[in-house]
Amino acid sequence: MASRPELDKLLDHLRTGDEVVVWKLDRLGRNTRNLLALIDDLERRGVHFRSVTEGISTTGSMGRAMLTVMSAFAQLERDQLAERTRAGMAVAAEHGRKAGRREVTTDHAKVRRARELKAQGLAPADIGKIIGASRATVYRYLSMPVAINPS
Repeated sequence: MASRPELDKLLDHLRTGDEVVVWKLDRLGRNTRNLLALIDDLERRGVHFRSVTEGISTTGSMGRAMLTVMSAFAQLERDQLAERTRAGMAVAAEHGRKAGRREVTTDHAKVRRARELKAQGLAPADIGKIIGASRATVYRYLSMPVAINPS
């Protein structure tokens, strides 16, 4: 499991009688099993737990039961979201689309023009204004390999 340094710091500073208050259940545990293990650890140490959004507290007898039910629903919601995301990406892939940033197509004429203007001593910001590209794009054009096919 991924390291959670801030949670580790919190757990190191807790003392008997303290109460851990979170905005939502999913802010404490990554999944139901992890959340319940953390709550068990807190209870063994005499530390109470409260979730503001769900209105759950381990100080009462019903708190633990509600915590288990709510964390199971939170896990179900996360799992369903991940499942829908994967299904959507699969459908998109079937239609030839892929996730992530689109590839940048290079206008070779602009690359050549940018190099010509740079050779004349113009600054990248000025070159960008002339060729209609951002300064960052001009820097990328100038850093490209020299052998560019004019096709």
